[in-house]
Amino acid sequence: MKLKYLIVAVFILASAAISKADKLDALRTNKTIIRMSEAQAPYFAIQIIALAKPPQMPSFFKNVDVAREYPCSDGFLRFCVGQYDSYEAAKAAIPDVKALGYDQAFVVNTREYTIGSGSPLGTLKSGQKIDPTKTYTVQLSAFRFPVYLSHFKNIDDVMEFRMKDKIFRYTTGTFKGDVAEQELNRIKALGYKDAHLVELDKYMPFKIE
Repeated sequence: MKLKYLIVAVFILASAAISKADKLDALRTNKTIIRMSEAQAPYFAIQIIALAKPPQMPSFFKNVDVAREYPCSDGFLRFCVGQYDSYEAAKAAIPDVKALGYDQAFVVNTREYTIGSGSPLGTLKSGQKIDPTKTYTVQLSAFRFPVYLSHFKNIDDVMEFRMKDKIFRYTTGTFKGDVAEQELNRIKALGYKDAHLVELDKYMPFKIE
């Protein structure tokens, strides 16, 4: 009987691991998807999707010849099509891309992506000292689509930002540098283990009222 339960448990764990796996390896092998380690000229492109979790639907890319994948430092994988010398040229191609079924497509300058181990706009980098003269807020999480502020349990003063990359970021609090780290630790203790400090003035132009 114990062996039966052990087999069931192993099957459940294996199924969970498969469901979380990245399923685009075949597309990368045949160069339908090209993984980028840095932005390359021409820099303007059309972003068709950004994913916070490993991609699960290779069929999403069935209508593109080549997509470029940018693993960004905020944890999102951003996928773009086309390479254009100017914003205007990329914008002119948007209707054709949307006609392929990519309704969320928009123009990006890939030089503005922070790829790999870099930090998003205003993020306090690992090892970087907190500036006591600056004001910080604690980022709780980021999502491709907006969520209700009630999503954040035990947090009352949540602020919502929609950044240039069209990712929604949620923060809490306004703290001077001398108390920011203490507040960050308090929020992490509430269960937000991925919380981190960002400079408030870098985020404020993108705040949603």
